[in-house]
Amino acid sequence: MTPSEQLQQRWVSWAKELQSLAQAGLTYGADRFDLERYQRVREISAEILAHYTDLPLEQVKDLFCGESGYQTPKVDTRAALFQDDCVLLVQESNGLWSLPGGWCDEDQTVRSNAVKELWEEAGIRGRAVRLVAVQDRNRRNWPPYLQNIAKHLVLCELEGEMDDFHENLETVGRGFFPLDALPPLDTRRTTEEQIALCYRAAQAETWETLFD
Repeated sequence: MTPSEQLQQRWVSWAKELQSLAQAGLTYGADRFDLERYQRVREISAEILAHYTDLPLEQVKDLFCGESGYQTPKVDTRAALFQDDCVLLVQESNGLWSLPGGWCDEDQTVRSNAVKELWEEAGIRGRAVRLVAVQDRNRRNWPPYLQNIAKHLVLCELEGEMDDFHENLETVGRGFFPLDALPPLDTRRTTEEQIALCYRAAQAETWETLFD
């Protein structure tokens, strides 16, 4: 990471901390003058993020300042499935590739969400067999996201026959790739290190879940 990227990450981290403090103040505060101050702190945090990211201020406010209540990390699941030492990846509309996955829906568990995303994004029926790791997304993927994310890497196995792939709202392709010949990855979602970690878990007789 370059010094410029380190500085950017530091400012993003400060802005996120300010946002979290402001959101808690807006949730639990009672004095109207304090509430005005918390609101202004929240606005300043959004302005900092807009300055250090490529996002317009209004978009930052929509993504970053639209929640209420005590702020907690979001949950993301990624399904890792291997065949003949090749990893399943899906291609997004931007042309980059990643493990199938996304936000964990409110009515889903980590296990069921990984299976659901595997089907929706790759057209593959599978079962989740091992929780490989729970990672702090902003420590493992670049660039930093506006919110903290608990990324769950879930090892899956094929269940039944593999259906034909059909382009959908989230992905435009799927494929199995050798680990030494991966396509361009969307590092916001998946890195080579994360794929290699899942492969080690798939080869191990026993596995102790890793977590940040």
